[in-house]
Amino acid sequence: MTACIVGLAHSRFGKLDTETVESLIVQVTNDALADAGIEARDVDEIVLGHFNAGFSPQDFTASLVLQASPDLRFKRATRVENACATGSAAVHQGLKSIEARQARIVLVVGAEQMTTTPGPEIGRNLLKASYVRDEANIEGGFAGIFGKIAGLYFQKYGDQSDALAMIAAKNHKNGVGNPYAQMRKDFGFDFCRAESEKNPYVAGPLKRTDCSLVSDGAAAIVLADVETALRLDKAVAFRSSAHVQDFLPMAKRDILKFEGCSLAWKQALANAGVTLDDLSFVETHDCFTIAELIEYEAMGLAPEGQGARVIADGITQKDGRLPVNPSGGLKAKGHPIGATGVSMHALTAMQLLGKAGDIQVKDARLGGIFNMGGAAVANYVSILERIK
Repeated sequence: MTACIVGLAHSRFGKLDTETVESLIVQVTNDALADAGIEARDVDEIVLGHFNAGFSPQDFTASLVLQASPDLRFKRATRVENACATGSAAVHQGLKSIEARQARIVLVVGAEQMTTTPGPEIGRNLLKASYVRDEANIEGGFAGIFGKIAGLYFQKYGDQSDALAMIAAKNHKNGVGNPYAQMRKDFGFDFCRAESEKNPYVAGPLKRTDCSLVSDGAAAIVLADVETALRLDKAVAFRSSAHVQDFLPMAKRDILKFEGCSLAWKQALANAGVTLDDLSFVETHDCFTIAELIEYEAMGLAPEGQGARVIADGITQKDGRLPVNPSGGLKAKGHPIGATGVSMHALTAMQLLGKAGDIQVKDARLGGIFNMGGAAVANYVSILERIK
């Protein structure tokens, strides 16, 4: 336990035409510092998670955080990127600085603006998170990558359309209560299960309701060492964190196993001295419903090929034994790439502080987070608990 979340902020996710990457960064920076009760001058380091890859004409964005206050001028500021796990990469970088005693207080910001980019270009940008040499021509863009994974899973373990629809319906139902979510509508199982004009197939067996949204948005957290945190109003501590990187080409691994995800969970749980049964809830990376299904197996909720039992038995429902994505997940909340991992940490902290409003999990004591970059290439797990 080397660091705590002492402040947080979250913009609404969605199509934010009146915002820019800069304005989103400035907004959550000021809000997070205010929430922490920390002055900008007291920040030792800034880490920005921003994927970009062509979404914004403004690159080299770390110093945009300084626009929030002249007192941030001359602070160390670095942008990090690790595909869809960019936000968690920023968080974990902040943890390392505190653990190395290079900083007492680190401001972590994640931001992305995607919706101002034309549709075909969005697809090309996202495919840059795949192994371009082999996978760039897969039909359907990045949805095609996971459509292929879903097709292979169906071939090996049978049609999982019911399970995917149940996951989509669960997350959309949860998202109704999330004021930051892009889509706050309970579609129900029947709509998510059936192909229709409003819910067509997108790639392989994946329908529109199986795919996360293209989004704009930002989130920020303030990290502090434990000694500093205990002097402030609130402290949500990292019991443990783990980062596991796997091969980029899908051809070099068994893509149905998400082995990097599994190893990251094992490391984080062992380092925290807990088991899955000790967790109150999990926020996991449901970029596509097939990802959440396989993640059930990778985290240890079910044996390989039996993830459908987890959702069918209601285990991961908000009132189940281990609620998964009480926020609505990427599926309902949205997925502004650089912001997603920071958002997961911010919303998990809200849960543990008892301040999650309509998405609050009852008696939340210990929260798990899994954020993934690419097709289970970058794998980050954090386990959080409130200590003040």
